[in-house]
Amino acid sequence: MYNKIEEAAQYLKSKIAITPEVGIVLGSGLGIYVDQIEERVTIPYTDIPHFHRTTVEGHDGRLIFGKVRGKTVVAMSGRLHAYEGYPMEDVVLAVRVMALLGVKTLFVTNASGGINKDFHPGDLVMIEDHINLSGRNPLVGPNLAELGPRFPDMSEAYPKNLRELVKNSAAKHGITMKSGVYCWLLGPTYETPAEIRMLAKLGGDMVGMSTVPEVIAAAHLGIRVAGVACITNYAAGLKPEKLNHADVKHVAKKAMAGFATVLTEAIGSLE
Repeated sequence: MYNKIEEAAQYLKSKIAITPEVGIVLGSGLGIYVDQIEERVTIPYTDIPHFHRTTVEGHDGRLIFGKVRGKTVVAMSGRLHAYEGYPMEDVVLAVRVMALLGVKTLFVTNASGGINKDFHPGDLVMIEDHINLSGRNPLVGPNLAELGPRFPDMSEAYPKNLRELVKNSAAKHGITMKSGVYCWLLGPTYETPAEIRMLAKLGGDMVGMSTVPEVIAAAHLGIRVAGVACITNYAAGLKPEKLNHADVKHVAKKAMAGFATVLTEAIGSLE
């Protein structure tokens, strides 16, 4: 597996002239953030050794290299999900490649269903912690010692100082940034009302089908992570409306202006 990561990294190094210091994972409906990146170099996943085509609408499947507020960045416009049938090592391959390219800080984003009754569609929420209920973990199997320890610590998967930086970036522009615990379920079905009631009792504030694999892989690598969720719908059972992916993308796009402002400000504020 490590050879695959190295081959992908070497290919990308042959195509780009920068060393990215910041990584960005863009969730459903948030891919248009790439328009904020200057001096862009775009590489489709299908051109990169061992990368796969994305299959979910709203996930373009491209790496975008460039600059944001003077910081060199690489953004994933679209991610892979475990529910697409990919092995976990493929779901987190891009994050591991980012590390070999030089990334030290990772911003992960997603579209989430709001469990907390104080969360509403269009809200931006700082992920303060997560609950993994998928039964999956990208570190299962032989440890890749070249990347990190066998038993990585997850007590501060989302470092407090980085969370504060993002919150301060939002406040600087008068944007409300809430905080909460993200629950990862495998999907691809949306959750049942009974499952949402269970998640609420477990301490979950929002729910989705992504993000946690990348965060686990980043923690293993020693990359610090900030996570921002866009609440795109009320979770199942909280409202009479049925859930659908088109609505998720629509709400995410409406929240794009505030999201872009916060992310750009946060990147520019990194030490």
